[in-house]
Amino acid sequence: MSRPRIAIVGAGFAGYRTARELSRMSRGKADITLLNPTDYFLYLPLLPQVASGILEPRRVTVSLSDTLPHVRLVLGEADGVDLDGRTVRYTDPEGGEGTLPYDRLVLAVGSVNKLLPIPGVAEHAHGFRGLPEALYLRDHVTRQVELAAASDDSESCAARTTFVVVGAGYTGTEVAAQGQLYTRAQVRKHPLRQGVRPRWLLLDVAPRVLPELDEHLSRTADRTLRERGVEVRMGTSVKEATPSGVLLTDGEFVRTRTLVWCVGVRPDPLVESTGMPLERGRLIVDPYLQLPGRPEVFACGDAAAVPDLNEPGTYTPMTAQHAWRHGKVAARNVAASLGVGERRPYRHKDLGFVVDLGGAKAAANPLGIPLSGPAAGAVTRGYHLAAMPGNRVRVAADWLLDSVLPRQAVQLGLVRSWSVPLDTASPELARVPGGPGGARDEQGPRGQEARRKTKAAGSGPGAATLADTEPEGSGKPRPADGKNQPHPEAASTRPGGEPAKTQPGGEPAKSQPGGQPAKNQPGGQPAKNQPGGEPAKNQPGGQPAKNQPGGEPAKNQPHGEPDKKAPGPVKRTDGTPGVIPAEGDS
Repeated sequence: MSRPRIAIVGAGFAGYRTARELSRMSRGKADITLLNPTDYFLYLPLLPQVASGILEPRRVTVSLSDTLPHVRLVLGEADGVDLDGRTVRYTDPEGGEGTLPYDRLVLAVGSVNKLLPIPGVAEHAHGFRGLPEALYLRDHVTRQVELAAASDDSESCAARTTFVVVGAGYTGTEVAAQGQLYTRAQVRKHPLRQGVRPRWLLLDVAPRVLPELDEHLSRTADRTLRERGVEVRMGTSVKEATPSGVLLTDGEFVRTRTLVWCVGVRPDPLVESTGMPLERGRLIVDPYLQLPGRPEVFACGDAAAVPDLNEPGTYTPMTAQHAWRHGKVAARNVAASLGVGERRPYRHKDLGFVVDLGGAKAAANPLGIPLSGPAAGAVTRGYHLAAMPGNRVRVAADWLLDSVLPRQAVQLGLVRSWSVPLDTASPELARVPGGPGGARDEQGPRGQEARRKTKAAGSGPGAATLADTEPEGSGKPRPADGKNQPHPEAASTRPGGEPAKTQPGGEPAKSQPGGQPAKNQPGGQPAKNQPGGEPAKNQPGGQPAKNQPGGEPAKNQPHGEPDKKAPGPVKRTDGTPGVIPAEGDS
């Protein structure tokens, strides 16, 4: 008798936990296959520390092959699911197509960026949901401070050292807190002229920082940020983004080269291809995480609308903590469906929240006890070490070195601005020129969703960003109509590294993403002045990527839309986990 085939799609918090638990339970009695576009699990909560130079990128990635024995890893991006035929279609990193058969299927594809129709944001902002974006932000912030230190133009210096973060949930709060410390350390080595100091703004339409948490944590975070000089502006967001700055909803225009978008996610559009009932884009499942009428199919994490048995009539929020716990229950119930053990419904219990504010500062309430300062910082770091499925010693060593040595503020230039556009359905993967899969990207469920979102937002791929396009000495915002190109004399200084060949009113540059010639498009000759011709194979996340030049628009925009992975029982969908889970939750 053949062994049962179990397919798991996605290696985020839910998919990774499912694979790990099933690996332990099956003991080689089932064929477990994990389909994921990367060969590692990304621990998202520590991503702000990567962007601020505390941790090296590999510290927050955990090898799937090393930590998942008895699990076969297939590198690829799911294109569709045939529920009747019990197969999953996928495309590998080199463009080859394949089919994955299954007897049991676990859909844990997670979420993607959310797009709102705010003019200019898709062109000029960058998100913060994947490792490439964190690496880009680290290089970009370093570069802006270094250029500002060498500039004789006070206006340009001030614009380069002004950093706008939208979204005061976990991700935005931690990015602003860590970023402010990073730039403050930089200017000690690179003093700025004209007495300019780095300026960080944190915006949100919510009435307070971390609005879904209790007021003690919110007040602690707010006070810490303000004491460091971060301008916290609640009830305010971005009305329009332009090449030279952002227009705020209160009417103020802020000149800046940096706009970080830390709000808004939605379920991966792949789930729509199943044809099953959805709840706000999430697959409706029963308390046992099974699809109604499809007992062989399970869904968990951000892709699933799981009933919250603690609050009847509601669904569990899209958070890392729930995704992690979903994975444990999904594994048990998959095993039970094969005759091993008994199935259990999903229930949860939380022990508190933690928010890392950089340095020795944090906000936490373990077991309901409010903490701040160094005590909260120790609890926060202890929680992250306990929650990480690997690399604990390396992370602890980096923290120790950071406490006694200065950070290495250098820009490696490995990720370019156009490689991590906000308008992408897969922020976990850097966009690569000339890579395979362009046609597939446009035809698949993510491509269709991306085109629809782009049309609704009135923005398109291939546009320049704030950091790329502002001409020196320009004090006026330029129109955000997708035609923003730098002046000829400034073209060679684009963060992309290659000289732009597009002139106002001229033909699009042949070496820029979004241009029209075939030399750097899939199926054409490789561009001679672009880095490489193959897609990046080691990028984080559990969602299939559709990242090619001229690819899909993104889906994560702000306006109070919470970002992914807020802790515990809160309804905010924030990007950075901060809850202390109770052991033995099921």
